[in-house]
Amino acid sequence: MAVRITELVLDSHDPDRLATFWCAVLGWSVVDRRGHEIEIGPGDDSTATTLVLYRSSDPKRGKLRLHFDLRPTDGDYAGELARLQALGAVSTDVGQKDVPWAVLADPEGNEFCLLHPLSG
Repeated sequence: MAVRITELVLDSHDPDRLATFWCAVLGWSVVDRRGHEIEIGPGDDSTATTLVLYRSSDPKRGKLRLHFDLRPTDGDYAGELARLQALGAVSTDVGQKDVPWAVLADPEGNEFCLLHPLSG
């Protein structure tokens, strides 16, 4: 017997705002809306892991224990960093010191990293 991760759930004060941000970042779309949650995903693969943004009034406390690592698919790290910042991502410090990637936060302060492209 085996299982797979089908959704990652992220609590949010404003799921619509975060859905808009993450859809723009990932090139995804809204695949479902149910009550207090919005599910986003690639839309073309029913087996893909999706992201559920769940409305919650709970405050974010400290650094997330799980975060997303993103990598530019076209090799343009500087261009991708500028694009993410134009969408509303901000640089943040989670105690990472001097690292070769950007540590960013989405509009609700959820941390994620932009890694450099893999060399061929």
